[in-house]
Amino acid sequence: MPIKPLSSDKLYRVSELNGLDADCKSTKHLTPLDEIVGQERAQQAVEFAMSIKEKGYNIYAIGRNGLGKRTMVMRYLNRHEPNDKESSLYDWCYVVNFEETRSPKVLRLPAGTGTQFKKDIEKLMQRLVKGMPLAFDNEMYYSRAETLKNQLAEKQEGALANLTKQAKEKSISLSLTTQGDYQLVAMNGEELHTEETFDQLTEEERNQFDENINQFEAKLRGIVRQLTEWEENYTDKQQKLNEEIASEVIVHSIKELKDKYQRHSEVKHHLVALEKDILENLDIFLEENEEQVALAYAALDKKMPRRYQVNVLVSQDDNKFPIVVEENPNYHAIFGYVENATFKGTVFTDFSLIRSGSLHRANGGVLMMDAVKVLERPYVWDGLKRALRSRKLNLSSLEREVTLSGTISLDPEPIPLDVKIILFGDYQTYQLLQHYDPEFSELFRVTADFEDEMVRTDESEEHYARFISSIVHDNNMLHCDRKAIARVIEYSSRRADDQNKLSLHSADIANLLRETNYCARSSNATMIRTHHVEQALQNQEKRVSRLKDHVMHSFVTGTTLLDTEGASVGQVNALAVIATSDYQFGSPNRITATTAFGEGDVFDIERKVELGGSIHSKGVMILSAYLSSVFGRTSKIPLTTHLTFEQSYGGVDGDSASMAELCAIVSAFSQQPIRQDVAITGSMNQFGDAQPIGGVNEKIEGFFDVCAIKGRKPTQGVIIPASNAHNLMLRKDIVEAVEKGSFQIWAISHVKEAIEILMGMKTGMLTEHGNYDLDSIFGIAQIKLNGLRK
Repeated sequence: MPIKPLSSDKLYRVSELNGLDADCKSTKHLTPLDEIVGQERAQQAVEFAMSIKEKGYNIYAIGRNGLGKRTMVMRYLNRHEPNDKESSLYDWCYVVNFEETRSPKVLRLPAGTGTQFKKDIEKLMQRLVKGMPLAFDNEMYYSRAETLKNQLAEKQEGALANLTKQAKEKSISLSLTTQGDYQLVAMNGEELHTEETFDQLTEEERNQFDENINQFEAKLRGIVRQLTEWEENYTDKQQKLNEEIASEVIVHSIKELKDKYQRHSEVKHHLVALEKDILENLDIFLEENEEQVALAYAALDKKMPRRYQVNVLVSQDDNKFPIVVEENPNYHAIFGYVENATFKGTVFTDFSLIRSGSLHRANGGVLMMDAVKVLERPYVWDGLKRALRSRKLNLSSLEREVTLSGTISLDPEPIPLDVKIILFGDYQTYQLLQHYDPEFSELFRVTADFEDEMVRTDESEEHYARFISSIVHDNNMLHCDRKAIARVIEYSSRRADDQNKLSLHSADIANLLRETNYCARSSNATMIRTHHVEQALQNQEKRVSRLKDHVMHSFVTGTTLLDTEGASVGQVNALAVIATSDYQFGSPNRITATTAFGEGDVFDIERKVELGGSIHSKGVMILSAYLSSVFGRTSKIPLTTHLTFEQSYGGVDGDSASMAELCAIVSAFSQQPIRQDVAITGSMNQFGDAQPIGGVNEKIEGFFDVCAIKGRKPTQGVIIPASNAHNLMLRKDIVEAVEKGSFQIWAISHVKEAIEILMGMKTGMLTEHGNYDLDSIFGIAQIKLNGLRK
């Protein structure tokens, strides 16, 4: 029985939208889908990882760009609260460590209270800055301070007066020099001895004076020590008085804060330490040392002592789960950094200049990043693994780590880290990390594998229609009518290269809808209709089809030789796909085979000149094996065959031309001509079975376009493997041509069927004597080969 071409209904699967209600006329009547369609497997992986709080259950999301990985995860996280209700969010603040200023302390506060605590401290400081000088500027303080000073003066004067009196009784004067030193000098009556008068004294009198002076000098040294102790005692009493006065101001002001934050032990401890430190640094508030005060107030934002500021590193919303997307994952952006400030030519830093990173802001929630960007940035991957292993966020200076210098910098207290990391990347990056980084599988234990396509059913078409509706609603587009929805779904099947599948490359669908919306609005339409979708698709193709137009022009000018009518021996039209970065199209190629007396080898010219790839060479070897099984069962084939792609000046790879090559060789063997109005594509195995190939739609369309250029004939057509029939989603003009009978598409299961179509004869059956029917292609070829053997 002759092989029948496919009917037109097999070439394109129309979307009937049976899953939608009959009264649903447009996307306006469709509930938008709040999730990404067809990604149940990936969604379950994300849900599983988010449910486990143990270390290491971070997520690597695998899939090509445009599958909606980030959108799906964002929608899921926004829709689902974390399962662990006990975990609460915190605000993280850095404050000064009064005992060791190089190591700022961390305060953990309930979410939403960090900023309020900062404001409370600022109000406290404003009160103290104004109130402290007033407390020391009153008569009571002056009176008590004067009393202490007078008491010290009385003691000092009394001790010196007593010593002066004793010395005078021994005729010795105690006086104070202009340099501030005490001096003991012998007296001559009421006058001081001069050198002359002193020398006139007897030796015994001089010795007596020396002995008395030495005794009084010893007493004077004791009194001086006593004066120092009294001064120190006075200073302590003065400091105690100052602290008493200041404490009255501080206690009154800070009591409210202690009551307000009594449930937060860390804050209470900080307030106690702050109160103590203020008492020890009253000069900051009393402005006794101008230079010190100026530095103390060298704040970048408010006029208050830097020492007592609260640096709110992270302020969380108590009602919102933290979801952070880091678009620029460099070291500082992720882990934070410490700024430097300049004051009067001096560069300095402190805890108030610590700045947060993505990990700080995502603490308690999720941080999403692109895997390739993370791996491209220096030191980021190691830092990320270190943080995930320790579950602590150390803010270390990258400059110090890189330069290995001993520059003084801050060493802040680490912040406990509780975060889920989601990396988005392709499969190749995933494989590299698995292979080269043994820690990767321990830290990223969950893989969310995103599908490229989904099965096309009435139910999935309904989901897809709601997905289209969600894009329309999210982007405030014109609504699509029912036929436009169906056309977009059909386009999705074409993108998937399968009548029974839908592409999940959501970026392509979103881009098409945007361009369709533009076309509709440009024509002042109120709704997107089918012809708007078609116009957008034509515009898309026109923008990227320059190379196709150039190739097709070569058929117009005759530069590329190809026949689309008649018949030739050893010559067949094969089909190939030419691909650019964002477009692919089909183009027919002529394959020729010539024979010469030889040892039965098939000489692949493409391979010999290194234009043929390894897969193409494998295909030639497979067809050689089939040839041997057909014609070389009892003896060698006495012909050498030369096989090539004509006018092929670039690389050739793939085995989709192996059936065409076999037909050309059989034609050369039998000297029976091959129809040139039919093209063929498909690979084969050693038994001659037709195997599926890729790009079948583009290949058929390419030959159809060349036939239009060369001249249309109703006998023209294409042979494809039967296993590719489900991949057909052809252009409307080709479907119409097949329906009218002016173009044919045959789906075959074995290479013999292709030979019969191309040569118009049966291939023949093997008889019990090992020969083929004489009136068959194989029989004619066998007779010619047997003649050569003799």
